[in-house]
Amino acid sequence: MNTPPAPHGAEHADGASVRIGVLVPLTRPGWAEAGRHLLAGLELAAREVNDAGGIAGRPVELLVRDTAADPQRAAAAVEELAGLGVAALAGEYHSVVARAAAAAADALGLPFLCSSAVLDALTDRPAEGVARIAPAQSHGWRIYADFLLGAGHRRIAVAAEPSVYWASGTGILRDRFASRGGTVVEFDMRALTPEAACDELAADGATALLLLVGHPDPAVPIVQAVRRARRLAGITVGAPAGQPEFPSWAGLLGDDGAGVPFLRYLPERFGPLGARVGTALRERLGEAPSFVAFEGYDTVTVLAEALRSYGTDRARIAEAWPHLAVEGTRGPIRFSRPSGSGLWQWAWAPVQVVDRDPAEPGRFRVLHTG
Repeated sequence: MNTPPAPHGAEHADGASVRIGVLVPLTRPGWAEAGRHLLAGLELAAREVNDAGGIAGRPVELLVRDTAADPQRAAAAVEELAGLGVAALAGEYHSVVARAAAAAADALGLPFLCSSAVLDALTDRPAEGVARIAPAQSHGWRIYADFLLGAGHRRIAVAAEPSVYWASGTGILRDRFASRGGTVVEFDMRALTPEAACDELAADGATALLLLVGHPDPAVPIVQAVRRARRLAGITVGAPAGQPEFPSWAGLLGDDGAGVPFLRYLPERFGPLGARVGTALRERLGEAPSFVAFEGYDTVTVLAEALRSYGTDRARIAEAWPHLAVEGTRGPIRFSRPSGSGLWQWAWAPVQVVDRDPAEPGRFRVLHTG
């Protein structure tokens, strides 16, 4: 089921299986930990589809490609997978990579169900074949901004690195804060050390510092520097992109990593399906599954329903998005086109603002829902 990367044409194409191409970051500089969780969810769902008889008696086969957070590598993988006869494309975590994959898939007429990338502008133009499980960044990050505003923050700082994703996030936060009379200032982490960022924060008077940077570097050193600075004892450190969700965060930061609010896309309580899948994912991963693992599971579940109902023709799958109604691990999944969107979107997955409990860093606290 999990086929490792292979040279173009090296895999058989005898039509015995229904093939789904999968894009995941499994090596650096990609966030391999998130990729591992995403792949676990994709693989679990595919195994269950096959245990239930597959697609019209044909097994689902996942052809997995490691993107390593490289947009060009992802685009090349999409072209390769299209040539190998996949019926659809699934996965990806990094927004800039998913954006390149979506463009390549759209050009080839290959349906793409994106699992975890949230960038609003995932496509430059309307793309009938592209759909997404994860909520758009503007939806989740506005909820995060509302949480901060509700907690009394009116001036926040973002420690940012250059990327389309981080710039988009900064813009969403700035617009939301401005609408409520608040302010967002930006620290360019290309020009500042973590210690220098602490100096800027102390001088600025912002009451929260949000990490819009890569993990573990420079996110971990920034948190450590803020926690060591006594003059910043009252500062809230936040990570809207979800870095504290994964075990490596707690492993690297220990108690310093607690009390850092982040976004995750899980319900307050799972129904029977979500609870069963959560148990199976925990066994598969050997640790608590992140929301990314559930996104992976839901992706293959939706694609399986599309394949059962509309067949393996790519054009018919691309036409299926607005007609699907699938019970996912986190609620009923239906697709629509939100205003201004160029893709089909599940509107919306549940959104939580969560942190690790300072009294017990291995436990998560739900601080806000939206």
